[in-house]
Amino acid sequence: MIVLDNRALNRALLARQLLLRRHEMSAAGALEWLVGLQAQEPQEPFVGLWSRLAAFDPLELSKLVEERAAVRTLLMRRTLHVVTAADALALRPVHQSMLVARMWATLRRNLPGVDLAVLAAHGRPLFEGEPRMLTEAAREIADRWPGVAARDLGDALSCLVPLVQVPPRGLWGRRGAAHNVTLDSWLGRPLGQETPEAVDALVLRYLAAFGPAASADIRAWSGLSGLRESVERLRPRLRVFRDERKRELLDVPDGALPDPETPAPPRFLPAFDNAVLGFDDRSRIIDQEHRGLSVKGARFVLVDGRVAATWTVADGRLQVDPLRPLTPRERDEVAAEAAALAGLLGLSS
Repeated sequence: MIVLDNRALNRALLARQLLLRRHEMSAAGALEWLVGLQAQEPQEPFVGLWSRLAAFDPLELSKLVEERAAVRTLLMRRTLHVVTAADALALRPVHQSMLVARMWATLRRNLPGVDLAVLAAHGRPLFEGEPRMLTEAAREIADRWPGVAARDLGDALSCLVPLVQVPPRGLWGRRGAAHNVTLDSWLGRPLGQETPEAVDALVLRYLAAFGPAASADIRAWSGLSGLRESVERLRPRLRVFRDERKRELLDVPDGALPDPETPAPPRFLPAFDNAVLGFDDRSRIIDQEHRGLSVKGARFVLVDGRVAATWTVADGRLQVDPLRPLTPRERDEVAAEAAALAGLLGLSS
């Protein structure tokens, strides 16, 4: 069986994450291919697309959100993602049980005496009209559970009821509170169904955009458990490799496997980019000593395909802080990319 080392896996990841070169692709097409972009911070997905697409115009993504062709909703790992409208309707049912389970594991001590089905039944109508903030809406029914904080009830409702955060939140250069409305009422279409076929489709899309990858990587990215049945159903259709740790890696038949020596230009990643977070074993893109930064919201700079620096915005300037010594050539290439990003953000580099 073919063994893929970390450099081979790195170049495969960069190619499939649209980071090996900038692509002539629409923002909607990129969102679909990547299965969305993580979007806890509303402006971060714009940087993610800028690093991946040629001549990206941030207003293109804003327009998708304004026209309800893309939405911000809880999905993978109980985190906010911006996804196409079609994916929101198809993927939310697949993730629903996981979202509720993760919410309950976090909040059960804060929700004494709360029947989740009753909370969902009373909470859903609150979001079917005008968009509401979670805590604001929860206050209207909080008297049913004396002693339970409206904030916790609202947090629970974000998982129990499929919601979207509506504009102006998530628009380029705009600020807005997190007002929510039900997903189906916002899009005017019903949600799909959680079926084996829907789970299989999600696994295949992950492998196409992130693979080759182990089953543990699929679970880490999606937050879903019980994927063994899906993997076994799909196995006859998949390629199988090994990594240097002898883990079994699964892959779609036509997934790109570039030459490991393919040059990789510097790329600036936004906070919580799935190119880094989308694995249980992240060694193909980040050193173990820096892994903790990936869950703390650090923004990364890829140099030769790997995390080599972080970047921040302070006092109107874009600042790069290397995590390892950079060669003079690497410094020049990073500086050029930083200047281009600063231009997008209206900053000094």
